[in-house]
Amino acid sequence: MSELQCSRAGCRNAAIARVVWRNPRIHAADREKIWLACGEHVEFLRDYLAARDFPVTVRDGVPS
Repeated sequence: MSELQCSRAGCRNAAIARVVWRNPRIHAADREKIWLACGEHVEFLRDYLAARDFPVTVRDGVPS
């Protein structure tokens, strides 16, 4: 199986972390969305979501 890639547009790097978030205006509290991130884009993706007031956390590792 190939490596999971970063969710940042145009990035082809291997993902190393999960950026877990939800939009509280449309998602229930138990609903989580996940973007995968490489080391270079973890902060960018987290900050992008936080700037929109979405609850967001970063978890190390990716699904196997």
